[in-house]
Amino acid sequence: MGLLKLLQQDRGGQVFLGLLALAAVLVPLLNQLLPESHALHLSTYTVTLLGKYLAFALLAIAVDLAWGYLGILSLGHGAFFALGGYAMGMYLMRQIGERGVYGDPVLPDFMVFLNWDALPWFWYGFDMFWFAALMVMLAPGLLAFVFGWLAFRSRVTGVYLSIMTQALTYALMLAFFRNEMGFGGNNGLTDFKELLGFDLQADSTRIGLFVVTALMLALGYIVCRAIVQSRLGRVAVAVRDAEDRTRFVGYRVEHVKLAIFTFSAVLAGIAGALYVPQVGIINPGEFSPLNSIEIVIWVAVGGRGTLYGAAAGALMVNYGKTYLTGALPEVWLFALGALFVLVTILLPRGLIGLMKRRGATS
Repeated sequence: MGLLKLLQQDRGGQVFLGLLALAAVLVPLLNQLLPESHALHLSTYTVTLLGKYLAFALLAIAVDLAWGYLGILSLGHGAFFALGGYAMGMYLMRQIGERGVYGDPVLPDFMVFLNWDALPWFWYGFDMFWFAALMVMLAPGLLAFVFGWLAFRSRVTGVYLSIMTQALTYALMLAFFRNEMGFGGNNGLTDFKELLGFDLQADSTRIGLFVVTALMLALGYIVCRAIVQSRLGRVAVAVRDAEDRTRFVGYRVEHVKLAIFTFSAVLAGIAGALYVPQVGIINPGEFSPLNSIEIVIWVAVGGRGTLYGAAAGALMVNYGKTYLTGALPEVWLFALGALFVLVTILLPRGLIGLMKRRGATS
């Protein structure tokens, strides 16, 4: 009953969740039941690609929660996404065991290659899924909490905060590129074999990962919708629109920012953990500031401050990226930049805002 009441006035959310449920049912059926010669057959590669898009959609929702409803333009959510991905990658590496190139039952191949004698202390526990799942949320959440506590109590806002978040992700990228950090250096973590005993190369596992990602996306959307419709969410919008006035009324603005920002980072980490087993690799390139900027473009294109619009933007832009990088690879970055400029100038509320405006005038 609580869920129905939550979504009662959220027509866009109802459509989004309905389409997501339809995809979670149809995609596996089109992959498993139809022969490869059938026009509607979806290959396992396509299923994996769609699963990756859904992980990006969850990441976009996380960014929209902070930017669209709190007014924090974060250019560092790629770092939280990557930290969650690395936590999952460390678990997957520990599952390889003696099946690695060097056959070491404990040390990952890259550590054997670099002549490491023992497993670093921060790798302990990652042979257990529950511990890795905890780190997927704790690592980005703790980083966001510490960063937010320092930044928000100092009342850093606007473009200065955005630059600081971008500097954070750039610093982490440089650190993770170093071999002595113990995270695989430039090559990162790859050659994964299994997840919870299931072969990652099997079609059934790929389908299972797609369905789980769809479920997590739906759950992430519902939780974020509950937050924005709660008292905390209403105060967050007040902070976005008039921070000084909200503070003068008596609200602890720093606490509101810290709560929303930290949860948004945790959600980004979960998206990263869902992304890694589907693509089969995680490396320092995921920390690239350009990735964080792309996430903001997804949200802007779909519609900031709508949640489902951010998810739709992630799906559309990444489909365009897949197509253009295959057909016209030299055009993609120019197309992305032009898209952002056009949306900023002509569609400040994104495609969802345009659809709402047309619906109001019809």
